[in-house]
Amino acid sequence: MKLFITGIGTDVGKTITSAIITESLKADYWKPIQAGDLENSDSHKIRSFISNDKTTIHPNSYQLNTPASPHLAAEIDGIIIDINKIVAPETQNHLVIEGAGGLFVPLNNQDTIVDLIQPDYKVIVVSRHYLGSINHTLLTIEALQSRKIKIAGIIFSGEENKATESIILSKTGVKFIGRIEQEPYFDQNVINEYADRFRDSLMELQ
Repeated sequence: MKLFITGIGTDVGKTITSAIITESLKADYWKPIQAGDLENSDSHKIRSFISNDKTTIHPNSYQLNTPASPHLAAEIDGIIIDINKIVAPETQNHLVIEGAGGLFVPLNNQDTIVDLIQPDYKVIVVSRHYLGSINHTLLTIEALQSRKIKIAGIIFSGEENKATESIILSKTGVKFIGRIEQEPYFDQNVINEYADRFRDSLMELQ
């Protein structure tokens, strides 16, 4: 099973979600494009959060030096991102793939993050509550559906908002996988607790 983790925007909780799912399934992890924070990248964070001994963290296809939209970060580095060179690693394990920002973050003049999603991927949408998040979540899901991309489910991140969550779930019919609360911190123990909590729902996605 290949699960692509996308968010409704930036800083909504994709990396924490990816860590929880990776730990829950003892899956492999792959971040195709890392822009900025190369010394403390999302791959580094995943490594610090997980505690199982089965996960392989695969190298990024592109490591860009500037914390910016990939198309701009690549331009600053003097390269052009070629999505044909972004190929999922070979593995017999489940694979968690973490996107960058939202679906339409540009990679170059033609392609965006959504163009990385392959037919055999299932997408998990991470939504975080803020003013405008209903619109952003519904747009994200509609964009996936219009491209006939399989949506495995949605995870809400942050403090519960029943009114927001219920309208999103009723309008989309997307499977609710779980909620990641507004925790004071995340470490291996907290990630493990959520991994146990989400495991049954994640195993149903197969």
